Amino acid sequence: MNSSIEAGTGEIMRNVLIVEDDEVIAEELAKQLAGWQLKGVTVKDFRDVMGTFEECKPDIVLMDLKLPCYNGFYWCTEIRKVSNVPIVFLSSADDNMNIIMAMNMGADDFIAKPFDMQVLIAKIQAVLRRSYGESLTRHVLETGSVKLNLDDTTAEVAGQKLELTKNEFLILKVLMEHPGQVVTREQIMERLWGAEEFVDDNTLTVNMTRIRKKLEAAGAKDLITTRRGMGYIIGEG
Repeated sequence: MNSSIEAGTGEIMRNVLIVEDDEVIAEELAKQLAGWQLKGVTVKDFRDVMGTFEECKPDIVLMDLKLPCYNGFYWCTEIRKVSNVPIVFLSSADDNMNIIMAMNMGADDFIAKPFDMQVLIAKIQAVLRRSYGESLTRHVLETGSVKLNLDDTTAEVAGQKLELTKNEFLILKVLMEHPGQVVTREQIMERLWGAEEFVDDNTLTVNMTRIRKKLEAAGAKDLITTRRGMGYIIGEG
């Protein structure tokens, strides 16, 4: 069983090999999995999936069926020659024949695309529990010393819990989903509109000021930087 301990938490970080040739899907999977103590590693060279497998030493593999060069069935067979690591197929080709073939080749589950992320997490949780006797308990985003709990909408800085309003939580969430990247004011306001609540430009500024004050009071100073004329960027404060 492969695993690593996340610095400062003592919690296990599981490695997930993502064998998916759609870069957008692969990167989104890796980003979402991070909130559950899962480190997503994406394949770049689909002629050498086994090379990435050996380097990653995954605890679980997410395998697309239709891939460049060789399909998922081929790579499932190759993995099974050297490892019993859990393999979960993700594919839009979810007819009974493909599902049966995948399971007969040693897959642990088969999930049809498009899939709901919560369903995928539940499936991964079940496979890890069966394979390693554990479940996933965390659902957080982390940037530097700041942790954002997506279950109870609170933030934590160096062990100190911060209570957030609905808008403050949503603003911090969209920033922490894109660490090190500029997020425009329009992007943030669009997220708040999605919450069915009108937020004008001045309201966004007020909320951002409150967030910064709360973070700074807890010791995370200058975590959020304003890029004039562009938006905001969250760093490693």
